[in-house]
Amino acid sequence: MWIKRRKTRVIKVGDVSIGGDNPIVVQSMTNTFTEDLEATVSQIKELEKVGCEIVRVAVPSVQAAENLSLIKKRISIPLIADIHFDYRLAILSMEMGADGIRINPGNIGGVEKVRAVIKVARERQVPIRIGVNTGSLPSEILNRYGYPSAEAVVETALNYMKFFEDEGFTNMKFSLKGSDIKTTVLANKLFASYCDYPIHIGITEAGTVLSGAVKSAAGIGILLYEGIGDTVRVSLSAHPKVEVKVAFKILSSLGLRSYGVDVISCPTCGRCQVNLPDVALKVEEALEHVKVPVTVAVMGCAVNGPGEASFADAGIAAAGERFILFVKGKVAGKFNEEDAIKKLVEEVERIADERKKQHQGFS
Repeated sequence: MWIKRRKTRVIKVGDVSIGGDNPIVVQSMTNTFTEDLEATVSQIKELEKVGCEIVRVAVPSVQAAENLSLIKKRISIPLIADIHFDYRLAILSMEMGADGIRINPGNIGGVEKVRAVIKVARERQVPIRIGVNTGSLPSEILNRYGYPSAEAVVETALNYMKFFEDEGFTNMKFSLKGSDIKTTVLANKLFASYCDYPIHIGITEAGTVLSGAVKSAAGIGILLYEGIGDTVRVSLSAHPKVEVKVAFKILSSLGLRSYGVDVISCPTCGRCQVNLPDVALKVEEALEHVKVPVTVAVMGCAVNGPGEASFADAGIAAAGERFILFVKGKVAGKFNEEDAIKKLVEEVERIADERKKQHQGFS
């Protein structure tokens, strides 16, 4: 691997190992009201289908915390409770079976209340993610630096780390986030030089799908290239399953994970006589259920057809108003759009089944 990952200690969130030589874990967060059991479970199941490996839910109320035990029974990935302001909700969430909790020690209610959370987490062996954001730094640190600089974020995180370690608690990972890429990157690089705890990375409040994906790819990509990052979330103003898809795209582009179908499509030009963007989206959606890595090409004309896309496992290329189906660069038939997509999906499923049997392609 051309990227040398930072060596960290290993923690476990449910049955998922984080840090060390384990794969970088993709997670997301539901945007449902956790008090709404059915909506939350339904969305988590959607996330599972696209490969989400850990899910976080907001816990702003007792009802939300009590629902955690019911949610856990109906999902198959670890469940993290996101807590703000009320330490009792953190404790109740752990009692309800949360696999992990995320807190900002600065807004949970004071030193003694943080100690109470640590005590229960230690007893139940529940890992804690300590989240430090540029928008929620302690006033004394913010006043000293004058603005939420990378150094201010790191000092805050190191203070929390020392406090937890003094309490005998080391089952934790950290996240240092901001909406500014430069600050986030510098903070994570600096913090990583001080300790070997796993780090969760992301650009918080990144934005809408386009701008958020670009900012996330830039910031997360830089950190991953530097070997930093053990779990990742792409924060978008969109359905959380989009976050998961973008996260895997970022990881796969750097050779760090391989998951699902990678649809390659050309940018189109005046030679294209079909609505290629629409066709590419249809192919991507039709293959969303395939979890084995397969490369699929959707090309707009014969120039960018089987020849230039011979690297793909399978693909289709527009030939006038019809499509050529090709497998490993060899033509396998010519069809109308609907049939071409159907035949392509069948071919990809066949390839995926073969690879699954051979246990290839997973990381």
